[in-house]
Amino acid sequence: MATELSQSTLKEKSQRLTPQDTQSLLDSVDAFLFDCDGVIWKGDSLIDGVSDTLDFLRSMGKKLVFVTNNSTKSRRQYAKKFHSVGISVSEDEIFSSSFAAAMYLKVNKFPKEKKVYVIGEEGILEELELAGFTPLGGPEDGKKTANMKRNSFFEHDKNVGAVVVGLDQYINFYKLQYGTLCIRENPGCLFIATNRDAVGNLTDLQEWPGAGCMVAAICGTTQKDPIVVGKPSTFLMDFLLEKFNIPTSKMCMVGDRLDTDILFGQNSGCRTLLVFSGVTKESDLQDPLNQIHPEYMTTTLSDILYLPNNQF
Repeated sequence: MATELSQSTLKEKSQRLTPQDTQSLLDSVDAFLFDCDGVIWKGDSLIDGVSDTLDFLRSMGKKLVFVTNNSTKSRRQYAKKFHSVGISVSEDEIFSSSFAAAMYLKVNKFPKEKKVYVIGEEGILEELELAGFTPLGGPEDGKKTANMKRNSFFEHDKNVGAVVVGLDQYINFYKLQYGTLCIRENPGCLFIATNRDAVGNLTDLQEWPGAGCMVAAICGTTQKDPIVVGKPSTFLMDFLLEKFNIPTSKMCMVGDRLDTDILFGQNSGCRTLLVFSGVTKESDLQDPLNQIHPEYMTTTLSDILYLPNNQF
């Protein structure tokens, strides 16, 4: 009985996308916001039908925006990846969590003379440099080892005023110690997380650990919670509103994660569409413990174009 009730409640909260719903969305939405991993591609493999769907939406005059929590690339690098899979996207249409980290520091007038230690990859370093900041760490520190011999002392830069933690395939004990010392010992040092995703579609066949585990490690060593700048935080929405001048009620967030993409859309006042081509499965949505319900759900992004009986 409990299962039947939860499924009944689900039907009231989330509707499976139909051709009629698609028409309603297209009539009422001026901008579509897309997550990338699990929506546009998996790893380096484009998900079937995505290119045609994006072309279709552009032909209708819809604004397309790509909002990704994956901080390993900068906006420039993401534009190159889009082009490599045959999709033309400008840097101005890309809002990554690496960009969000740099913009958070800029908006909050982080002193230019202070440095930023990065537990993350090239995307964060590049966006910080573009914003006029001096980053340390990144992939280069992935080659370093901490000396833990008796009477050894780990040196760190006392001028680091912020530590930014994102997805980092080069994470090691050296980076954890460096970031921990900066946050614990440098007065006023900020602890910024690009996102707290548990896993991600970093390849087309498997999910991999997300930035959440790197962030959790620093939470554990510092006993502090980070400032999260990626989804579901609405920090990036201010930039979207300023750039496109479209009210959030006229936007639709399309994503594959409930706790980041869909929650970001709901927190911002957007319409929401969950696709099952990435991390979230339908069983996750139906779980009685789940409290996040999108307006619509469907199998994949291309359902907008290829739903049965769709007359577009």
